[in-house]
Amino acid sequence: MRLIFLGPPGAGKGTQAATLAELRQIPHISTGDILRKAIANQTPLGLQAKSHVDAGELVPDTLVIALMKERLEQPDTKNGWILDGFPRNLSQADTLDQLLQSMRQTYDCVVNFEVPTEVLVERMLGRGRKDDNEATIRRRLEVYQEETAPLINFYQSRQCLKVIDGNCPVDTVTQALQESL
Repeated sequence: MRLIFLGPPGAGKGTQAATLAELRQIPHISTGDILRKAIANQTPLGLQAKSHVDAGELVPDTLVIALMKERLEQPDTKNGWILDGFPRNLSQADTLDQLLQSMRQTYDCVVNFEVPTEVLVERMLGRGRKDDNEATIRRRLEVYQEETAPLINFYQSRQCLKVIDGNCPVDTVTQALQESL
């Protein structure tokens, strides 16, 4: 099973991906985790990424794609994977298609977790992270709407999008997710 999880920050993608990955015995692949690990291990790609992160810049798509390719080629992905936080934009989605084609892989479906904006703001404020103030959270949600939300129509037009109501208790979302798959 190969899945792509979409949804705004705070929608519960990571929580659901971790749960489903454990149930299905497939890796939960988060771009954030990959970047942090590559930087910590000082891999060649990690060192390139670190220079962007240290400068407060977004890591360029070409570098993110290279890291994803490296990760998807690892043996534990043979039986499937869940992508969380990737692709983030239409360009990355196109590149992912090309990458998967070159690897003779495809994804089974794309899951979009929908949660109302005010609920997302409350959830993220409740996490108590130092960088999670209301202005920062609302800006992250705006960036998501501008860059990532167009992926919803992109995958919907390919008839591979499943929508899950993420505004429910975690167990209810997990059950709805499993039923939809």
